[in-house]
Amino acid sequence: MMNEDQVNDIIQRWRDTPEEELKPEDYQQFKNIGSACLNGGDSARLLKFLQDKKNQGIVKSMGCVLVAPLVNEVVKKERSLDHCQAAITHLTRTCRPEDLLHSSLELIEGIHPGAISETIIALVPHLQTALLRLEDRRAACLGLVLSALQKQVSQLPVPYTKQQEEADEYGLCRCCIALAKFTKSFIVEVKRKDGNYTATAEDEELRTELLKFCMRSLREPLLEAELNRNRKSSLWLFATEIMVILPAIQESLSELLFFNSLKKSTLMDNSQSKESRACLAYLLFVQLITMDSFPAVFSPVFVLQCNMEYINQLLSSKKESHLLKGLALYSTSLERVQDNSLPVSLLELKSFYSVPQNLVKVLTDCPMQHLRESGLQVFQLFINKLDAEAKHKFFRCILKTSNHAGVESYIVKNIRNQVAFSMKPGNANKWFLGEEFVSLLELVLCLPQGAETDLLNSMDRIMESLNLLRYLLIRDKGLWSSTDVWEELGRIQDEYLKMLRVCISISRAYYSAELKALREDQKLKAKEARDAARSTRLVKSITVKHKQVSNMSPDVQNQVLQSALVTFDLMESLIVRIEEITEEKLKISN
Repeated sequence: MMNEDQVNDIIQRWRDTPEEELKPEDYQQFKNIGSACLNGGDSARLLKFLQDKKNQGIVKSMGCVLVAPLVNEVVKKERSLDHCQAAITHLTRTCRPEDLLHSSLELIEGIHPGAISETIIALVPHLQTALLRLEDRRAACLGLVLSALQKQVSQLPVPYTKQQEEADEYGLCRCCIALAKFTKSFIVEVKRKDGNYTATAEDEELRTELLKFCMRSLREPLLEAELNRNRKSSLWLFATEIMVILPAIQESLSELLFFNSLKKSTLMDNSQSKESRACLAYLLFVQLITMDSFPAVFSPVFVLQCNMEYINQLLSSKKESHLLKGLALYSTSLERVQDNSLPVSLLELKSFYSVPQNLVKVLTDCPMQHLRESGLQVFQLFINKLDAEAKHKFFRCILKTSNHAGVESYIVKNIRNQVAFSMKPGNANKWFLGEEFVSLLELVLCLPQGAETDLLNSMDRIMESLNLLRYLLIRDKGLWSSTDVWEELGRIQDEYLKMLRVCISISRAYYSAELKALREDQKLKAKEARDAARSTRLVKSITVKHKQVSNMSPDVQNQVLQSALVTFDLMESLIVRIEEITEEKLKISN
């Protein structure tokens, strides 16, 4: 530990030493002396030293090494903050800005995970001062600083509920507000050089760095956050700031979303820029932020076509926040399109295939009921917008690829609705009344696994298919475009019902045998249970055997088997009714 005289001697030596002759040990010793003052609670003395005119050469040369200990002291909030804040302010005005930025970047990269928000909030105003003092490479340095800050901010948990956001336990909301405030001076600089001013390479680089900041912000944290215009939260206000910055730096929202250039995409890290633009599309079209200044020249179909890329990105995620935004963007984009207007050519686009496939995954695999319910509404909305030929093609595609009886039954129900619609005056078409309908009907009225089809797993689809068949038969065959279609319907019906009867017969025999075996097993176990009172060892043996037989309780097994037999009876009663209708039609025609 050095005494005061030794410290004064060292300081005098630094005053007398030209900057270029200072050694790394001098920098470290200066940092140690300053840190010792802070640790001893003598921040006032340190501030006095830094402000002393005789020491300005030392401060200019080595003062940047004190930024980290001073900021850490502010973060601790244990001693007088005013002295530390004043000391940092003096350093940012006296030290070379390049040195300050270098020290600050080291500090940012080494932030303790528990002090991210406090450190950033304390440091950001001083970083702005240092950057504005730069004469060269300001844009590049701004880019380095913003990237480092956002990398740390991205580690903070994103509040999801209103209560979490108001509490802001980890300081993410405060960081976002600080970052938005931090960029304002540089945005003003870009705006000041608008108009007839010829932009320099430095100006373009500054715009690019601010654009990167906006796109990173859209991805993290805004894509993860719940944003709602009815709740003007901190993150909502930050989202609004980002949406205002983009046009302020001459970035066209329509160009970013619809005509994104390869150059800009590369600058924004192409693998992640799609997520950023997806969030941008959501804020614009769903939350309507800055929508009043968006060009109205784009047709609803064009907007939908462009947004499908972003919808696909969002729906391919497993995160609730992404899925919610994807469903909302999909729904909003579809609502602007006229019913029965989307042509079949759109289904040839990759996104128009991928989005419904991802939507089906949401309907079948997502554990959250509210997302499945929203997904089903959007699924139907998409179907409503397709024209007859596109519906026909889409139904064929889903029937071939979904491998889910519930989804397939929903499609069959839609097919029935389309047949009913096509039978109304002025709506006749070959896709649901004519020869093209036969190929679709063959997909509906078939059992892909033949006699081995699992009727219970396929129950929804089979019941809906039988209802469709009954509906078709009771219609007037004069409505159909040709008698050939009616004859083909009869052929498909015969083959389908014949195979379905075989399946029901096999399945009923199997489940009846299982039910009989279960009842006999229950009787046996009841007898064994009575005998068990005479033998503890026998009880243990029975328990092990029971666990090996099935994890399902006998009562549940009994219910499942009984339900299966009732299902087969329902199917068979529908088949009988269909055959009765067919016979009645034959009598009338004869």
